[in-house]
Amino acid sequence: MERILILFLFISFIVDGFAFSSDSKFKLTSSDLENGKFIDIKFTCQGENISPMLKWEGFSEKTESFVLIVDDPDAPFGTFVHWVLYNIPKDIDKLKRGVGRDKTLKNGITQGINDFGRIGYDGPCPPPGKPHRYFFKLYALDSTLNLEPSLRKKEVIEKIKDHIIGKAELMVYYQRR
Repeated sequence: MERILILFLFISFIVDGFAFSSDSKFKLTSSDLENGKFIDIKFTCQGENISPMLKWEGFSEKTESFVLIVDDPDAPFGTFVHWVLYNIPKDIDKLKRGVGRDKTLKNGITQGINDFGRIGYDGPCPPPGKPHRYFFKLYALDSTLNLEPSLRKKEVIEKIKDHIIGKAELMVYYQRR
């Protein structure tokens, strides 16, 4: 019984392959997105292709910075990355709708390269067929890493994996017709 409890506790702290203490108060929300629902077309390649407004709260006071990754695990050839945003200062708790494509934003936030090969946000754009899931994953970090611009998700994840102290997530669907 004790082994089962230890295994359960260990598994409960593993998220996306990273071990950290999860705080259920850490939440990612949006006035533009509703968790578990379909995303508005304006945030997709068939619409205006602009990033949605995002807001977060309830993160640990030990947080020093944030990283945001948006990806589609249902893409035909594996997970497809739509946005890589990092070096988000701890005093920032929201992103406005329509974040630009600059490598470094005025507030110090840095953007990476998505799987379209571009800097910044590119919305859902799946092939016609079944709905795809899009995960907006916000990681709270215990340090400020000051990573250079134009990194890809894999590079960012490798650099932050030992600094993640919390994660908040929002998932939406999109189906191209």
